[in-house]
Parts: sequence; C-alpha cells; structure tokens
Amino acid sequence: MPKNRAALTGALLTGMLALAAALAGCAGGATDGPAEDDRPVVLTTFTVLADIAQNVAGEHLRVESLTKAGAEIHGYEPTPGDVRRAADADLILDNGLGLEAWFVQFVESVDVPHVVVSGGVDPIDISGDAYEGLPNPHAWMSPVNAAIYIDNIVAAFAELDPDNADDYAANGEAYASEVQAVYDDLLAELDAVPEAQRVLVTCEGAFSYLARDAGLDEAYIWPVNAEQQATPQRIAAVIERVDADGIPSVFCESTVSDRPMQQVVEATGAAFGGTLYVDSLSEPDGPVPTYLDLLRHDADLIAAGLQGESG
Repeated sequence: MPKNRAALTGALLTGMLALAAALAGCAGGATDGPAEDDRPVVLTTFTVLADIAQNVAGEHLRVESLTKAGAEIHGYEPTPGDVRRAADADLILDNGLGLEAWFVQFVESVDVPHVVVSGGVDPIDISGDAYEGLPNPHAWMSPVNAAIYIDNIVAAFAELDPDNADDYAANGEAYASEVQAVYDDLLAELDAVPEAQRVLVTCEGAFSYLARDAGLDEAYIWPVNAEQQATPQRIAAVIERVDADGIPSVFCESTVSDRPMQQVVEATGAAFGGTLYVDSLSEPDGPVPTYLDLLRHDADLIAAGLQGESG
C-alpha cells in the first residue's frame, strides 16, 4: 500500500474507532446477530475464512464475515460499522500474509483476541513487480495449507471455548478429510494433462500455492490484485507464453474484470476457461457458496481447461 494511502487509511480508522466507541456506548454493545443468540461471536475478514471456521465451530459459535460475498478483499475500505463489529466480537480471525493490510489497525485498537490463521504456512514469495519478495497471501488456495488453517482454528476455538474443545477437534478432523478428498480428485483429473500444457494462466497470481500442490506452472497478468497493472507489456508477455506453450485455456478471477484476459484470448485463440473463485465465495444460490464448492469449482474448470475441454 502506498505510504500516503496508508497514512490516510490510518487517520480515517482512528476517527472511525472513536465514532464506533460512541455508537457502541449508545447501542449498549449490540451486535448484528439475533438478540436471542448468546453464543460467542467469531468475526473473520472474508467469506472463505468464515466458511472454514463455521465448519469447525459447528453449533457452538456464531461465525460472521466482515466482508460480503463478492467483495474484493485486497482493497476493501472499512466502515465505522466494521469497527464496531470488531469491537463486539469475542474472537477475530484473519488470514495474514499481508492480505488485509487495511485491518491491522482494527486488531491493534480493540481489546479482542486475535488469531492469524495462516500461522505455520510455508509462504511462497511474490516474484516481480514492487511486491517482489513479499509473501503471496492466497495460502488458503492450497488444500495442503487448508489443513494448517483448520488446525489453527481448532486451537483458537478450544482456547475461546474450552468446554467444547473435543467437538472442535472432531469437526476439524472431519472437515480436513473433505478438503483432502477434493485435493485427491484434482490430482487425478490433472494427471491426463500433457506436461507442456500444465500451465495455469490467470489474471492475478493468486494460485501459486494451488499450482505448487498440483504440479502446475503459472503465468499471470499481475502478481497481486490490482487491475491497473494490466499494462500492454504484461498482457503481451502472457500472450507470448500462451502461444509458445500451446496453452489451451486461460482464466480470470470473480472479483476483477476479465477484459485483460480476453485480449489474450483474442490474440492467441486460446479458450477462456471460465471464472475462478479465490478471494470470495458466491451468494448461497451461486456456484461456490462454500469453500469446498470453491475448491471443486476451480479444480474442475482448471482440469477441463488444461485438457482442452473449455469453450
């Protein structure tokens, strides 16, 4: 984040914290949840984390996402209501690895336990651009890393609510098995893809962890979610890669415009393999209402696209 923007965000958050404190005093500390629901409230920064956490929580905790389905998490702009929700929560979970830079002041300014669920993940560094050397934050896109997330959430919930620690452990173990099954299916589907075509081409470099797990190379137009980085030079580099390797399909993510990738499609004749989900789940009636649905959806599209079955 540019320094001037970070300073402005910090000043705005300071003012919002003061306003939220006043609002909380007037409202008697009410939360957005039902008045009769007295379960501890776990607040996550985005919908993917909320769904993972809910699968661990079962019926014992009320899990809420700060951002809504479809929100672009990187550049999210918090509101005074968000600060109040953070202050009213019993536990805050965020991804870390630089994903939610806008949320740092929240957790530093409220007296609420806070857990970074990516703790223990072996980060993959971003290559190229101003972000080079910083960790790629999209670690949840790895089914292998998801097991680490689940373990961290189980431990956090056991500390928050020790009476139900055994249930959290059992829920986490069962859920991790479901994630592993999706990973196994992905590997089986990709087994038939020719070696030269095992390249995942996307708008954002959000799939480094998934690519590593699945034995894929990757190419992308921008390394971290910023559509203004879709320069002619970046697009030309992806066009060259797609042509050189005969890559049959390319993809883009749900929270950004696919216009830059459509230029690649027009220039190369590659198919547009479809919309992948990364930073957000869909609405309940959409294609990826849960994290497991997200993994399956992306795995199916990638496997079909790289085998030339798209379009």
